Amino acid sequence: MDRNAPVFANFGCRLNAYETHAMEEMAAAAGLGDAVVVNTCAVTAEAVRKARSEIRRLRRAHPGARIIVTGCAAQTEPGTFEAMPEVDLILGNAEKMQPETWVGAAEFRPETERVQVDDIMSVTETAGHLIDGFGTRSRAYVQVQNGCDHRCTFCIIPYGRGNSRSVPAGVVVDQVKRLRDRGFNEVVLTGVDLTSWGADLPGAPRLGDLVRRLLKLTDIPRLRISSIDSIEADPALMEAIATEPRLMPHLHLSLQAGDDLVLKRMKRRHLRDDAVAFCEKARALRPDITFGADIIAGFPTETEAMFENTLRLVGDCGLTWLHVFPYSPRPGTPAARMPQVDGAAIKSRAARLRTAGKAAVEAHLAAQVGRGHRVLMESPAMGRTEHFAEVRFERQQPEGAIVETVVAGCAEGYLTA
Repeated sequence: MDRNAPVFANFGCRLNAYETHAMEEMAAAAGLGDAVVVNTCAVTAEAVRKARSEIRRLRRAHPGARIIVTGCAAQTEPGTFEAMPEVDLILGNAEKMQPETWVGAAEFRPETERVQVDDIMSVTETAGHLIDGFGTRSRAYVQVQNGCDHRCTFCIIPYGRGNSRSVPAGVVVDQVKRLRDRGFNEVVLTGVDLTSWGADLPGAPRLGDLVRRLLKLTDIPRLRISSIDSIEADPALMEAIATEPRLMPHLHLSLQAGDDLVLKRMKRRHLRDDAVAFCEKARALRPDITFGADIIAGFPTETEAMFENTLRLVGDCGLTWLHVFPYSPRPGTPAARMPQVDGAAIKSRAARLRTAGKAAVEAHLAAQVGRGHRVLMESPAMGRTEHFAEVRFERQQPEGAIVETVVAGCAEGYLTA
């Protein structure tokens, strides 16, 4: 292995990928070499199992390297990785984002403390200044928020990420300006609980205030928002949806279920009618808007009738892009102690949701044929519409450019032009 090129393995969400990129830059600046860094996910017990399996594989592949484990699973259960003889160093989620941590890792000494994991709940700031974004040459992702103040019964993430912290608006504006100067045409705002942005900042601004400020003070052609909690969408955000063409007409919603009793047992803050009303309002403000959604199949105590309420939500909300998660118990969460649904039923319900999602995507794509779109090219032959639909081109286009085109046709899962 190249002395100057540590290996990074990433698990989990987009935010983890963002932080892995930041760690790569800090490790390079510190001169770290002969190391393997594993950024873990804790969202399910299966995610932790996969991380442990990958650590063992990486030890076999790199017998002379030091293995450093970090991320949400390292934060929530450091003892799990301390018990693994393959692991040399364990870093918490706060520690991994500090440059001095990587200086210490590069200057590794035998007396170095093996487990460096502090109380994440004591962290009051998030490191928005570390990197300007990452992604393809056309689209960059900018972390504007970290942590979560809510305690959904199925979720361990607040204990891995800590309480909600926001990157100040001025820092975000400067990041987006630098990204624009580097040639990026689209920026995606990311966070663990994005709609809680600003609550810990002076004056308690809201996400809509940040969006409007970015659109006013930068000339970024396309601004996109990652997953939001629809019940926390503020008036300024709704106004931006209605009036700002540079804000992309695509929202991914953290819905999780479509039955009121299940939502209450999940400790969500919205009910079914709230989700439907939000989608109706957003579509009235921006008729061409599309919605994605996270949905859990087979949450504990979910009956067939409750599941049918969730399944109907696809049509009632007009959802297009579904992320379906078959429920699996996460030790340490209240939901893991609730009566569980039969595994075969969970698998069947997840499959039915995916079938409904596939039909929704096919209907959306078919409706785009003959319509004009401005497509952001991710590669010379592929780009995405404003609504995030994939478009494949017969002729090569400039990577990173925004190309105006008329959709010629559609195939399974993508458009052609």
